[in-house]
Amino acid sequence: MIIMVLGLPGSGKSYFAERLAKEIDAEYLNSDKIRKEIVPERTYSDKEKALVYKVMLNNMLDLSDKNKDVVLDASFYCNEMREPFLNYSKTTLAIIEVWVDEDIIKQRLKKSRPYSEADFKVYQLLKQQWEPLQQPHLILESGDIGDMLSKAVKYLKDVKKAD
Repeated sequence: MIIMVLGLPGSGKSYFAERLAKEIDAEYLNSDKIRKEIVPERTYSDKEKALVYKVMLNNMLDLSDKNKDVVLDASFYCNEMREPFLNYSKTTLAIIEVWVDEDIIKQRLKKSRPYSEADFKVYQLLKQQWEPLQQPHLILESGDIGDMLSKAVKYLKDVKKAD
């Protein structure tokens, strides 16, 4: 199973996605971590973003070929970035969108995070560029991690049953 966890910077998606991967014993691929590993001087250009998503897709394909479940953690803020992942049909795909109130995002983005370098200006830019998902998906409000995980695990079981 491939699980796309997406949302704007500061939404809590990485905190959630990493714990979800542990909860369901899946591999975890984080776009910010990949970016730091492959791009020494980050500019966040369109070309750089495309490279990061291409590496993430290739890693996902390798893991999926080994019958591993994969949790993808990235903003996936536009359809162009989502399409290659959505078009992968060898296994079940589930999508989880994480969001939280903007006041909480402001507070979160003031704090240092292990991989993300996004600040509130980046959040505002991506919010303007956000393209709503057309595919069925679970929307979780960032909050109690135990509650988020239990809702997600139930959703993933339902998606797997329906496939």
